[in-house]
Amino acid sequence: MKTKCLLLLALIASSMVAFVDAKGPYKRQQGALSDQEIANIVYLREEEKLARDVYLVMLDLWQEEIFANISESEQRHMDALARLIDKYNLDDPVTDDSIGAFTNPEFTELFNQLVDAGSASLEAALAVGVQIEELDIADIEPMLTQTDHRDVQNVLENLLAGSYNHLDAFNSQLSEE
Repeated sequence: MKTKCLLLLALIASSMVAFVDAKGPYKRQQGALSDQEIANIVYLREEEKLARDVYLVMLDLWQEEIFANISESEQRHMDALARLIDKYNLDDPVTDDSIGAFTNPEFTELFNQLVDAGSASLEAALAVGVQIEELDIADIEPMLTQTDHRDVQNVLENLLAGSYNHLDAFNSQLSEE
């Protein structure tokens, strides 16, 4: 009986050590992100800003509610990524929140191209929305397989769901035009 109690206590103690190690104040640097995860988060932060900024310009040009609603959603996406950036103490690429200001010059170039294309007509602006959401989806889907951090996965899954909803909204508007 005494041996069984000692074995049980040893088992409980080893379980507690594993629990404290994984969850408690002595947690391993399980929270450290890989270089790929960092690159993905930083990249998406600016990509979501690109979407928001283009939609704000399209809202100003066309005064369509879809651009107001989706630009607000893109801001929430940016905020979710900013929370990850803060949590993991990463450098935020959004150093200037002005419309059209990007750290990555590729986003500046893409912003200008998308705004030019969307300025042609309301239909062209909606097609730009489709293009942006398809780009987001194509970028986010592989990123989901590149992380095992649940918080990062949750944010990516929410961004992906939002992009599919936005894509549906833009396609729906285009079919009415």
